[in-house]
Amino acid sequence: MDEEYDVIVLGTGLTECVISGLLSVSGKKVLHMDRNDYYGGKSASLNLKQFFEMFKPGVEDITKFGSSRDWNIDIVPKFVMAAGKLVRILSFTKVTRYLDFLQVEGSFVYRAGKIHKVPSKNKEARKSELMGWLEKIRCAKFLSFVEDFEEDKPCKKPIPTMTMEQLFDDFSIKPDTREFLGHAVALHTSDDYLLQPALPSVLRLKLYNESLERYGVSPYIYPLYGLGELPQAFARLSAVYGGTYMLNKPIDSIEYDEAGHVTGVTSSGETARCKIVVGDPSYFTKRVKSEGHVVRCVCFINHKVEGTLDAEAYQIIIPQNQVGRKHDIYVSCISSKFNVCPAGWSVVIASTTVETETPEAELAPALALFEPIQEKAFIVEECFVPLDDGKKDGVFISKSYDATSHFESTSDDVLSLYERIMGEPLDWTALPTTSVDDDDME
Repeated sequence: MDEEYDVIVLGTGLTECVISGLLSVSGKKVLHMDRNDYYGGKSASLNLKQFFEMFKPGVEDITKFGSSRDWNIDIVPKFVMAAGKLVRILSFTKVTRYLDFLQVEGSFVYRAGKIHKVPSKNKEARKSELMGWLEKIRCAKFLSFVEDFEEDKPCKKPIPTMTMEQLFDDFSIKPDTREFLGHAVALHTSDDYLLQPALPSVLRLKLYNESLERYGVSPYIYPLYGLGELPQAFARLSAVYGGTYMLNKPIDSIEYDEAGHVTGVTSSGETARCKIVVGDPSYFTKRVKSEGHVVRCVCFINHKVEGTLDAEAYQIIIPQNQVGRKHDIYVSCISSKFNVCPAGWSVVIASTTVETETPEAELAPALALFEPIQEKAFIVEECFVPLDDGKKDGVFISKSYDATSHFESTSDDVLSLYERIMGEPLDWTALPTTSVDDDDME
């Protein structure tokens, strides 16, 4: 392994694999290592045997769930926004050739003990059960404004100088409507956005709408065989452009020169030289800080859930105020149609930011919607962010995966890492105008 590389990447989570692929495409000589013997890290999809060994040790008889290889269980539940940044990266790198996607059929919000379809367009707003008829008219006008808004064109509202609360006030939008628009459409995790500039929230609302328009059912898509297919696809991309992958490689130390700049990585007594190191927080425990914890519960169910319109895959957002919390609860459900479990089963994952000393209890409102649950496992993980931007010593650290239900924050982290490493933002000028290739959608 005594060889010199431009970049050494540690960990095979989605963030690291995307960066590895982008850097390889950009002409960098990349070595990618992981202490695990499988791809994906925290964004892997596990078979049944792996899942029980990691999160339910001691359970001997798992045969009632069928064959282990028929399961591909995500640990970090997220969907892909059809018009979001990850799809732009997939299209830009042509990684879609390695993946097949299906539409996620439903997007729902929890209100007053019931599950409701999220209205995101003015026509849907006029039919929604979430609002009275006068509020439907106001909401429809607001959504029409959002649909027509273009950042680089004149606007009747002074968006750059308004807060989101002021914009809602201008359309006389009531608190209950603000709740589902802010949390289930703009996908904010708390109410802090109301006092912040309106422009980012308007763009979030537009992203949801544009994603919905791509395939017409929901704004989300999801890869066959689970999210673990995503890091593996980018690993293949890197390999095509000369990237080298090594699994099951323990990392002994990161090497630095006298000036404090990184010079290489030592594994099993051998050192690979490099100018840049990229890695997930688990490889740099002294160079990251905690941003709290996320609790997730992975559940197996074998029945349909009331209020979800018999969808095979869907998201439910439980806004914070509905259950007396500071953070929303996110729920994703994926069925056997996506090749993640045997026929008749579905994998449900609920997640939220931890607020108390009993994190498992914080997911109770979500889990109550899915009873009876045949099996479940709780996972509590600490979230980390780097202490510095990495430019001084050439060590660039990614962020942990948050509790949100989509990959937009992960994609932002990827693009930020790329810009810091390369010294310039990713050039999108060669991007195709479509999202996922038609041949990759079913």
